[in-house]
Amino acid sequence: MSPSPAEPNRIGNGLLDPLKSISFQFNKTHYTGLEGDTLASALLANGQRLVGRSFKYHRPRGIFTSGPEEPNALVELGVGAHREPNTRATVTELYQGLEAHSQNHRGPLSFDVMAINDKLSSFLSAGFYYKTFMWPKAFWEKLYEPIIRAAAGLGSLSMEEDPDTYDKGYLHTDLLVIGAGPTGLAAALSAGRAGLRVIIADDDFLAGGRLNAEHMIVDGQASALWAATTYAELLSLPTVRCLSRTSVYGVFDHGTYGALQRCTDHLPGKNSDKPRQVLWRIYAKQTLLAAGATERPIAFPDNDRPAIMLAAAVRTYVNRFGVAPGKQVVIFTNNDDGWRTAADLSRAGVSIAALIDTRENPVLGRPVQGRPSLMDIPGARIITGGQIVATRGRLGIQSITLRDGQSIDCDCLAVSGGWSPNVHLTCHLRGRPQWREDIAAFVPGTELPRGMRVAGGASGSLGLADALNEGHQAALDALAHSGVKPTASQAPVADQESTRISAFWQVPDTKGRAWIDLQNDVTTKDIALSFKEGFRSVEHLKRYTTLGMATDQGKTSNVLGLAVMAQLSGQSIEQTGTTIFRPPYTPVPIGALAGRSRGKHFRPTRLTPSHQWGQDNGADFVETGMWMRAQWYTKPGETHWRQSVDREVLQTRGSVGICDVTTLGKIDIQGRDAAAFLDRVYANTFSTLAVGKVRYGLMLREDGFAMDDGTTARLADTHFMMTTTTANAVSVFRHLEFCRQCLWPEMDVHLISATEQWAQYAIAGPNARALLKTVVDAPFDISNEAFPFMACAELTVFNGTPARLFRISFSGEMAYELAVPARYGHALMQALVEHGKPFDAVVYGTEALGVMRIEKGHAAGNELNGQTTAANLGLGRMVSSKKDCIGAVLSKRAAMNTDDSIQLVGFMPEDTTRKLNAGAHFLQQGAEATLDNDQGWMSSVAYSPTLGSYIGLGFISRGAERLGESVIAHDPVRDDSYTVRIVSPHFVDPDGERLRG
Repeated sequence: MSPSPAEPNRIGNGLLDPLKSISFQFNKTHYTGLEGDTLASALLANGQRLVGRSFKYHRPRGIFTSGPEEPNALVELGVGAHREPNTRATVTELYQGLEAHSQNHRGPLSFDVMAINDKLSSFLSAGFYYKTFMWPKAFWEKLYEPIIRAAAGLGSLSMEEDPDTYDKGYLHTDLLVIGAGPTGLAAALSAGRAGLRVIIADDDFLAGGRLNAEHMIVDGQASALWAATTYAELLSLPTVRCLSRTSVYGVFDHGTYGALQRCTDHLPGKNSDKPRQVLWRIYAKQTLLAAGATERPIAFPDNDRPAIMLAAAVRTYVNRFGVAPGKQVVIFTNNDDGWRTAADLSRAGVSIAALIDTRENPVLGRPVQGRPSLMDIPGARIITGGQIVATRGRLGIQSITLRDGQSIDCDCLAVSGGWSPNVHLTCHLRGRPQWREDIAAFVPGTELPRGMRVAGGASGSLGLADALNEGHQAALDALAHSGVKPTASQAPVADQESTRISAFWQVPDTKGRAWIDLQNDVTTKDIALSFKEGFRSVEHLKRYTTLGMATDQGKTSNVLGLAVMAQLSGQSIEQTGTTIFRPPYTPVPIGALAGRSRGKHFRPTRLTPSHQWGQDNGADFVETGMWMRAQWYTKPGETHWRQSVDREVLQTRGSVGICDVTTLGKIDIQGRDAAAFLDRVYANTFSTLAVGKVRYGLMLREDGFAMDDGTTARLADTHFMMTTTTANAVSVFRHLEFCRQCLWPEMDVHLISATEQWAQYAIAGPNARALLKTVVDAPFDISNEAFPFMACAELTVFNGTPARLFRISFSGEMAYELAVPARYGHALMQALVEHGKPFDAVVYGTEALGVMRIEKGHAAGNELNGQTTAANLGLGRMVSSKKDCIGAVLSKRAAMNTDDSIQLVGFMPEDTTRKLNAGAHFLQQGAEATLDNDQGWMSSVAYSPTLGSYIGLGFISRGAERLGESVIAHDPVRDDSYTVRIVSPHFVDPDGERLRG
């Protein structure tokens, strides 16, 4: 690996320090750059024009832009577990020891064997997936799909665990300024000086935006110096927070923004103590979008060769990085900005071979601040009304051909087709941009996210003076809205450069392919094919051609593609329309979205207060939800889990059992409207529930299907305690919060998840009351008369320990649930076991709990599976007709209330020695096992030691009418069939005498 010649294209320092050299590698070749370089600028400085291959045709690709809009220069960074694919070289900050590799090629970068696809392009045009792979059908799985999967993707993952750490954070501000270009800096300075809380975020590591790429004057200073001075002042202001290397990627409801900050990506060495990236959730009262604009290309034949770049990017590399992307540059433009690139390159000593303007008579602005006219470009051939019809040079442009036949040699072609305001964040809440003919671009529409203003280039004001004035005025508006008096009354002063443009989208009447989307290889011919085949809607165009479906999200290609479609359809671009954008604005790594929620932190294991007691007493644990729960407790001499479970069931039904039910969701609901709120979220009525009573509740989804069930106790007029199933505790709480915040924000209701705050134990069996009497402090009376079934109370136990007692039963026995603060949970378990010894008390686990609930006919998760209704569960009468609730209307749909609807019933095998299988389907005796004959399914199965037989719960058509009938339980998975009898789902104590005793 011999080092390459040192930076042959470095023509100066730009804004970099020439004394701070950095070594890095690209494709295992050593190069040098300067501190402040991006990987892209360093590669260009070293003469590396070829950096990658396109997605479909594997055509050679070079650096095209200088920012986050880059479609070509996607590389893999790092090695081993640190390898990261699809990283834009244009925003990758150079650091000592950086290792980068090109991607999406087989064989050397300069000789990609997959480039054969380019020769087959006529067979791989837009929509070829949909057409080619439809026939013959048998080829799909064996041929087409394996080929597609092998070719899919651009980079490759290391397949090793990511060694870096990521974090999340929350920020609150009065004004969020998105973009630290001239508009953003002017706004943040005015607002910050007035004392407003300001966050200014920019995805670059150097604040200033275009000010660092221009030779402009602001307030008498060079633009880059003014940007540096202003940013330094912002850093010193106590109410301003500056987030560099931070991309605001999404706009969400209620003034919430997502932002990704790259904290250590630019530092050599890994596994530092700091997180690599932080995902910020920013809550902003007001927002200023000052994201600027993105230059777009012009479509002409073979406009995708390496060293064909956007003109402003060429200007940026020259002015900011001191790098000349070529020694003989041709500029192709339809607007005045292309002339500024020519002027700056000429000033830097870069030879301009030709400047080609599509306009016949461009009228440029007057000389600015004593500088010569833009027309004064020494040595350049000025060609007006010109059009490029061909280019030459496969691995890098070598020459261009004009329509009149002229051939001009060049090693860099700078193209400017105009500027598109970065409206993306204005669309994330369904806002639609509007077309402005004078700048030939879409600008933000009238429906902006709440509290957002747009200024500068993002609003379509492309001149520097306008950008500074609008930023300052936006700050004044934000101050007025906040009631804060401004301290600065004048905007920074700068001249207004000319921004004239004459829309020119593609060179017409040419034979070669002209590229629109460089990454996805979408050409003008693909758009024409889409039009020809009827895919003319902008949404259809995008999906049929894959236009804009890439890491750059069409930032340089969308408007150009729409313009070509408009020309084909004979409509204006405004009539053709545009797709709207959705988050993220720039790619967000999955690791950043996860933050620290990975490994054990992704799904933390929760332990109940009695966990240690269980470990010491033979518990066998299982994960339920995110909890570890004891399934059963093995005693000496027991060799099979069924022995333990049968013992626990029989002892509970024979005397008393104790079960840790802490894992049940517990949601504390308080407020003046708490009862009315429960009426709306539950199918049945809770506003009539008396204080000191508990009621079973059924919750429906909006579509009328059962969502969850549980009990809710009324502890006071405005205080309820809801319990949910363990598995649905989180989803129910989120549902309630959605209802509270979004559906009925006017209601006085407050919710707190109290699941971990209380340790709770079920005490069930005929001696449950006797055991509790030794626990509950006097003078509280728990007799049947004083504390009947479905009662609740706050009391004390064991001489003053605060507790809550609920008389509810899941087992069918007389049962209570006793809750104490979680810190007393372990001690309570020990005490209950000790006090239960005279009653031969047993501690039982989830398996015994499941057996007893099936014996009693209680529905649980297997029955509440998202496809059953209240009527299916035998709970149809719980859907109150006297009030409205979520799901009530749709639960009454005719298709969900037919005469042959499935109903929950019990099943017993005709052969009582026969084992039942959950999941078996029911058929009439003698019927063929087909879907047409399917009458229902077995949802839950258990061996009942009480009955000495397997029993099951399940759903079958017209089940309540068919008690006593025998049907076939067919299990195609286990290839098993047997006869079962339909019985009542209440196998034990059907009249409920035990639980009320």
